[in-house]
Amino acid sequence: MAASVPRLRADVSGLPRYVPGRAAPSDLVDKLSSNENPFPPLPSVVAAMCAELGRVNRYPDATSRELVEELSAVLAVPPEHLVPGTGSLGVAGDLLRAAAGEGDEVLFAWRSFEAYPLLTWASGATPVRIPLRDERHDLEAMADAVTDRTRLIFVCNPNNPTGTAMHRGELARFLDRVPGHVLVVLDEAYREFVDDTGVPDGIALYRDRPHVAVLRTFSKAYGLARLRVGYAVAHPPVAAALRACAVPFGVSGLAQAAARASLHAGPELHERVRTLVAERARVTRALRAAGWSVPESQANFVWLRLGSHTSTFADACEAAGVMVRPFGDEGVRITIGTPEENDHLLKIVGGFGRVPEFCRQILTDSRIPSSFPRGTSNQIQDSTEKH
Repeated sequence: MAASVPRLRADVSGLPRYVPGRAAPSDLVDKLSSNENPFPPLPSVVAAMCAELGRVNRYPDATSRELVEELSAVLAVPPEHLVPGTGSLGVAGDLLRAAAGEGDEVLFAWRSFEAYPLLTWASGATPVRIPLRDERHDLEAMADAVTDRTRLIFVCNPNNPTGTAMHRGELARFLDRVPGHVLVVLDEAYREFVDDTGVPDGIALYRDRPHVAVLRTFSKAYGLARLRVGYAVAHPPVAAALRACAVPFGVSGLAQAAARASLHAGPELHERVRTLVAERARVTRALRAAGWSVPESQANFVWLRLGSHTSTFADACEAAGVMVRPFGDEGVRITIGTPEENDHLLKIVGGFGRVPEFCRQILTDSRIPSSFPRGTSNQIQDSTEKH
């Protein structure tokens, strides 16, 4: 008798897979590829998790009630507008299941967060990519692309992987152009790293716009990436649909405890964020002084558009002891790490340290695009030493 095969969705086998940043092959490699917070959890956060360990035989609070209450107080939003989930990525998937299906369209800028098309395909909907303009969202083109089939629009602000952010006026005009029956999701995974006062807090924009929801996460600034906890802020109809689509008990007790402790440790965590923002500025200055074209980042990473040299550059960095994140033939995203990790990166990019010869050849190749600098070693070294 021939072995039977379970009948699965025919379209699933053809879905592309999310490709995360690779794990560092050894402790000798600086991992600047996954936008992780380089600092370990605060002692108070570790203590909260340890206290929770004695209860792992029990299911967590399915509603994350205490976390919701504390977020409500911090953000000044009603508790019924808050929906925790397994990271902002998990909540984004729940939003798609609630809003879009076969025959529907989901809009987003491209390149943006690489999970958007994957989550869209998994929901059965069709992804619609709107090209970036000067590394930023082309909001006019996105608004023009809305059709009767559009059900949801992702707006990543600041954008991953370019780090660019939209200002209050342009974003408000865009939101007001989008029809009220289309859900606009402001993905603010990197909100805490924003220091440009012109970049709006998405929660201020959502308050009087029922078709706007905001995603936040504890993975980045709060450094809880491994625990998978994030949340949505949305008006009651959207929030109720989110809860209906969420996996029961998705947010673990450890994650809830760590997130609550992180909210209590605001001053210490904000000091860490200030350190990373200062390092972002230092790295950006050094790269620009050496001739590199670096968009203004409002996140915990910087972007270099390298075109066809992307993979060679990334391989050379890894061979020299730093992992960065390549994106096809477009460019590399470099996470801001500790000052020591950033120094290491700048020396490598400038042709110092253990950079292999083929990478050094890229830096002197007359065929490379103008945004790819040549002969920059001394300038990078000078900038690195001033911190």
